[in-house]
Amino acid sequence: MPRFAANLTMMYTEVPFLDRFGAAARDGFDAVEYLFPYEHTPAEIAVRLKAHDLTQALFNLPPGDWVAGERGMACHPGREAEFATALERAIPYIEATGCQRVHAMAGLVPAGSDAASQRASYVANLRRAAARLAPLGVSLLIEPINSRDMPGYFLSLQQQAHDVLAEVGAPNLKVQMDFYHCQIMEGDLSKRLQKHFAGVGHIQIAGVPDRHEPDHGEVNFPHLFDLLDRLGFEGFVGCEYRPKAGTSEGLGWLHLYQASRKTPA
Repeated sequence: MPRFAANLTMMYTEVPFLDRFGAAARDGFDAVEYLFPYEHTPAEIAVRLKAHDLTQALFNLPPGDWVAGERGMACHPGREAEFATALERAIPYIEATGCQRVHAMAGLVPAGSDAASQRASYVANLRRAAARLAPLGVSLLIEPINSRDMPGYFLSLQQQAHDVLAEVGAPNLKVQMDFYHCQIMEGDLSKRLQKHFAGVGHIQIAGVPDRHEPDHGEVNFPHLFDLLDRLGFEGFVGCEYRPKAGTSEGLGWLHLYQASRKTPA
């Protein structure tokens, strides 16, 4: 059965961020993820993880000025030093939490540079970051994001991401395959997962098209969860969705799936 991680950026927003760890544990999660931990110290995060026996599945590197609309800088020519500094800022959080996967956001396509320069900067930044993280036993992730939710994002298609993996050539560079984004952009989720499985390091889910719980809409999630089992997926499935009417109240989909897949005594 897949191992599910609660996304504390989108889930449990009924309580302050540091209280979300306990809320997730009380609902049966044994792993968590979120976008950014940087408003809190590494020690504050580590204490919550230990207190509630949670695994840190994933978080993102600093993305630049998020409030001003930046969504990463890895594809931005001329910002290589800033990207390297962002990576170093994340290292203490990696070490304190034991997190083995971090996501580097590519960024919105920058004005004033050509596609070749953007690609070269992206590949070079990822290559250096993967090399920095490898001795720590940490995987670097990249994620195709749909152009409806994030217009102008540099990376939007699965094949595009796996072509980057091939060019970078780092064993610890993987793709964060979000079924929500992939369904909006491409569909054919089962076949795409099977085709690219060797390069997938993390999965995320949300109902399509509204990004609520994965129990409605156009995607058969139990089928995909079973497929992950058949393929031997050993990573995490991040629940990166906006609860429709309360986080705990909306977890029926998870409890139903878990109950249906338990082996009879």
